[in-house]
Amino acid sequence: MCPAAVSDGDRRGYIIPIGGGEDKDANPTVLRRFLEVSGGRNADIVILPTASQLEETGSIYEEIFLKLGAANASSIPISSREDCNNPEFAERCQNATGIFMTGGNQLRLSTILGGTIVARTIRTVNARGVPIAGTSAGASIMSEHMMAGGSADQSPSEGGAVLAPGLGLTNVGVIDQHFSERNRLGRLLSAIALNPFLLGIGIDEDTAAFIGPEDTMDIVGSGTVTVVDGAGMRYSSAHSADRNQGLGMLGLKMDILHEGCSYDLNLRQAFPPVEDDYNVCNL
Repeated sequence: MCPAAVSDGDRRGYIIPIGGGEDKDANPTVLRRFLEVSGGRNADIVILPTASQLEETGSIYEEIFLKLGAANASSIPISSREDCNNPEFAERCQNATGIFMTGGNQLRLSTILGGTIVARTIRTVNARGVPIAGTSAGASIMSEHMMAGGSADQSPSEGGAVLAPGLGLTNVGVIDQHFSERNRLGRLLSAIALNPFLLGIGIDEDTAAFIGPEDTMDIVGSGTVTVVDGAGMRYSSAHSADRNQGLGMLGLKMDILHEGCSYDLNLRQAFPPVEDDYNVCNL
């Protein structure tokens, strides 16, 4: 599934996968930055708590965004596919200046949201400039190929990644979250072994990748973003491995980006913070 087409005169809005566990109190850098690109004090934030089964999730984020200075922040009580086809809920998404999807279970989110009016609206408004953010499960569903689970730990293995269709806001990679905290390098590598076209994007907690309209990804937060590029891979044993067998993968490229770093998703090239450019070039 390709991202929705951008009309003449429009620019795509930010796509903002967050690795989960974002600071909500002392130093909410990631959430504050999302609010800024969504209009700041004029922002009208719509929250989709669908991935979570905790009743208070929506109201928690309402309070956070209002405290940070949003003009309005409201959650939509979507818990079924019938809710996702409610024209009133779609209209609320249509009028938002920013949409935020909470954490929880990404398969719950995808099976309820996929193919509905609300899902189509999210894709359409992003194509005309509205930022879409998602934390944890809300981050995974953003890509065309959604990381739905997997048993692999630090090493890749056959069957170590389970993929499912996502929202398709971006189709250049597969996104994983709680990355370093839950040792998810193995399952990200397992996914890349299946199709080296994909970029693997692993996002730590309290960290976000702000993917702009020109497909440049800027890193914000206290952790790191790991990018695995399989395009130059010379060999993968994924096609012949037995169930749960470790995989051989030769020729991978990996970059680890901290706050201030950026990554060009089209060129597949990482860049240091601007102030570090001179030092890096003269090592």
